[in-house]
Amino acid sequence: QFHYKQEGSYSIGTVGLEDVDCDFVDFTYVRVASDSLDDVLRREIAAFRDTLRSTDNPGAGQISLEFYQKKRARWLLPAECTPWEVWTVKLDILTLANENERQICREKLGEMLAEKVFHITDIMNRHDYVPKMPNQTELDLVFDTNFPDVQPYLFRISHQTTGPVVSSVGTTMRKFIKDTLAL
Repeated sequence: QFHYKQEGSYSIGTVGLEDVDCDFVDFTYVRVASDSLDDVLRREIAAFRDTLRSTDNPGAGQISLEFYQKKRARWLLPAECTPWEVWTVKLDILTLANENERQICREKLGEMLAEKVFHITDIMNRHDYVPKMPNQTELDLVFDTNFPDVQPYLFRISHQTTGPVVSSVGTTMRKFIKDTLAL
């Protein structure tokens, strides 16, 4: 958390870290030791999981973590939220025939997750990449100050699922155009 001594002068408290071992995938990651933040994230992920499970024959799904900063409301205009980074994980639901296939899939998934985490860490370590440090009066425009023990960047999580897609030329072109515009 940020502790301001006077405007423009602050110190940042230390945050504990924890190793987390995934249950079904050979993957371990480090997270901030904040039960309140962990609870929020777990609720969002559980909602995504439940949506995937409740959908009849889900073909795929995606969950996104968006980091944003706010701009104060001006006269008649509401406060504006501007995303500065979005991470999206796209999932294809697979049906595997046997335990051997499941084990191979788990190993590949663990490797892919590790690769993505290293890539994100590399990008986030560039200091020009994140929003500039706010002064005390603007702290809540960049950081979420609602948690008792941490102040993460403002974020929101969204998810959606889709059924199996029958690929046609039209569907493929729409997906290509949509993915191109998303860049």
